[in-house]
Amino acid sequence: MRHPIIRLFVMLAVVITAGCGFHPRGTTQVPSELKTLIVSTGDPYGPLARTVRQQLRINDVTIVEDTKQNRTDIPTLRLGPEVSGRNTASVFISGTSAEYQLVMTLTAQVLLPGKGIYPISTTVYRSFFDNPNAALAKDAEQDLITQEMRQRAAEQLVRKLLTVHAAQINNKETLPASVIPVPGQGSQEAPSSSATSLQ
Repeated sequence: MRHPIIRLFVMLAVVITAGCGFHPRGTTQVPSELKTLIVSTGDPYGPLARTVRQQLRINDVTIVEDTKQNRTDIPTLRLGPEVSGRNTASVFISGTSAEYQLVMTLTAQVLLPGKGIYPISTTVYRSFFDNPNAALAKDAEQDLITQEMRQRAAEQLVRKLLTVHAAQINNKETLPASVIPVPGQGSQEAPSSSATSLQ
């Protein structure tokens, strides 16, 4: 008697979560016209390209190799460079840096055949405490933070594909340009967790 009731509750939970649009963390409802993409990058085997490809596959996007140059029948995601930098957030009494704000900016373009070019970008911020007494641990921690920032930025970049779909519906040939912060230069107030430059 107990098993049919448990089975009923499990089936009910599945139906409710499917009906309300629930998706696992890190997934996005990628528009159908972007479910098949060519990923173009200057460093196809670099960490950024690998991370973005992984995020696209998690979101059920089929990645097609561009066997023909300038192929025009499939949308293309052109990845720009990964720009990283840091700004001093706080200092010790001695005047040396105690905390940094790490910044990572990713830019890309989505080329839709016969419809236009849509630039997208995202910026992620993280805080990093500089401990001069633990140099090796500090380097390892910064590497982990950089990987995590790249992961978050790739997730946000894939989410930006929704803005491309919205711009296409509104018959816009390109998305409006936005000011992209340059890491290392005097940036305005930024959150310590993450932020996105909307386009």
